[in-house]
Amino acid sequence: MAHKEIIKRAIQDKWPVTLHKDTEIHKAGLVLPPEKWELFDPFVVMAEDNMRKGAFDYHPHRGIETVTYVIGGILNHSDNLGNKGQLKGGDTQWMTAGKGLLHLEEAPEDGYAHILQLWVNLPANKKLVTPRYQDIVHHDLPVRYEDGAEIRVISGFSGTTKSPTANYVPVTMVEIILREGYSVKQDFPADYNGFIYIISGSGTFGADNREGNAREVLWLSPSEEFASEVSMTAITNLKLLVIAGRPLREPVVARGPFVMNTNEELDQAFKDYRDGKFGNWEDTGG
Repeated sequence: MAHKEIIKRAIQDKWPVTLHKDTEIHKAGLVLPPEKWELFDPFVVMAEDNMRKGAFDYHPHRGIETVTYVIGGILNHSDNLGNKGQLKGGDTQWMTAGKGLLHLEEAPEDGYAHILQLWVNLPANKKLVTPRYQDIVHHDLPVRYEDGAEIRVISGFSGTTKSPTANYVPVTMVEIILREGYSVKQDFPADYNGFIYIISGSGTFGADNREGNAREVLWLSPSEEFASEVSMTAITNLKLLVIAGRPLREPVVARGPFVMNTNEELDQAFKDYRDGKFGNWEDTGG
């Protein structure tokens, strides 16, 4: 039997995330800044938000999936298709905007929502699929246990532990809790682009043992062949996300809440929204 080589990913780049005061009820910082689509492919942008009720109004999306992970607090969500739900710490919502919908995410009265939201690009032939929601509850997540480590699989896989989350674009997303002094590895295909976001704690990461701390992004070195993995060791108790996905290698044209492949498609998205083809918020009781 031929030996199956495993590529050990290094840390290609690292940058901090700083939350800036947007309004009295909203602080935000960019985890993956926009307009680096070729590098981040299939990811478009990712932001961290800490907000109170009223920070956002309802808004449209088309051509993407939004993946919202709740760090803390409570997030209420609803849309003009009649979907409603509530997410708590550790929960994730995987929303396929597809051909378009209007939705709202907000904190409860007298509460807050601390979230991460990632936009996953949809391939050209899936841009206009029917919208869908997947609310992924933390205590229902499949878990892989290792010495000193708990790996909860939000999407994709970790070792032989797989998530039931449905994807149009293959994405592995895991939450890792790692105790001080312990090490663990996370695997994914070599052609995936990926990164680590440290929610709390500190550790060393990758084949080059790069140090990382809370609110830092560690972008993984690229690879094209064989399987791959990234290793990590906790200097202090760690909580983090590892997110990796298969690049689409398609043109990206984005403006506001829409991500399409051509300027004509983008113009059509705005026209459809203005013409009411995304539906009406008030008529659905949203």
